[in-house]
Amino acid sequence: MTRFGWFLGHEEWQPELLVAHARRAEEAGFDTLLVSDHLQPWVNDVGAAGFGWSTLGAIATATRTVGLMSAVACPLFRQHPVLVAQAAATLDRLSGGRFALGVGTGEGINEAPLGRFPGYDERLARMTEALGLLRPLLAGATVECPEAPYYPVSALRLHSPPLTSVPVYLAAAGPRSAATAGRLADGVVTSVKDPEEAGRKVVDVARAAATAAGRTPPAVVLTSFVVLADGEDEAVRALRPWRGLRTPGRLVASSPARLQRNADRLGRDWVLARYRRVAQPRQLLDFCELVLDRLRPDVFAFQVAAPDGATAVDRFGEFVERLRRR
Repeated sequence: MTRFGWFLGHEEWQPELLVAHARRAEEAGFDTLLVSDHLQPWVNDVGAAGFGWSTLGAIATATRTVGLMSAVACPLFRQHPVLVAQAAATLDRLSGGRFALGVGTGEGINEAPLGRFPGYDERLARMTEALGLLRPLLAGATVECPEAPYYPVSALRLHSPPLTSVPVYLAAAGPRSAATAGRLADGVVTSVKDPEEAGRKVVDVARAAATAAGRTPPAVVLTSFVVLADGEDEAVRALRPWRGLRTPGRLVASSPARLQRNADRLGRDWVLARYRRVAQPRQLLDFCELVLDRLRPDVFAFQVAAPDGATAVDRFGEFVERLRRR
């Protein structure tokens, strides 16, 4: 049965508000909370960028039953994979076994300011090596790889290991990362705009790769970005922290100020055209039914830009209850 999630964006809200939204989402009936990890926001004039691991720790102690997931952390550059494993294990203990580790190959806005941000081929090679550290460490094993090309490690283990099995999910936007997720991770994470395209490029690929490797089918975690607004002016206000997210070259850009200039030069109509907008969550019913029927996700999460984040939680909580009854 599909579990429903709520996305908590560090790029939009300060961490203390995210903790409040997390409590509200649990009360509204969401099953899982997905928490982003960002060093910088997508624009320079608004937004936030709290430290994701601290916020997750606060949410772990402020909630009781809802699942928690990093969505997603990059264990390749500013955060070493061993430290990410240590953080994940600590969160598992603090949350009573409710944490899942979502990882990805990174974005320039977060990684480039602290060093180099190489091309995708190297990032995927690094991720392959990182998964070879993360998964055994989280399983309680001692790892040792002194000759590894990217992350040479002397013999070590986690001395505060997880209390439960922590799944590791790999984010994918295309078939190469999806295949890696199917072969080496416990699940795949992807954002859905077109369910058929997401199935063809990511979900089907990950499942096929797992089958070919003789592995259990991967868990599928889907996110969908929605703007909840009554009209264009309200949508523009809701999207202010996100308007740099889909500008050309955003994956490698290292400057929020540059992304902001690009978005503002392209104009509000260009930005609005790149997001799904509804006045009422029920207007998403056909889209959501297509996602659920075509992709059969384990988790389907809503990332919602709205002028009032707390109200958006409540309104989508009611909608999720309708989806459960379908």
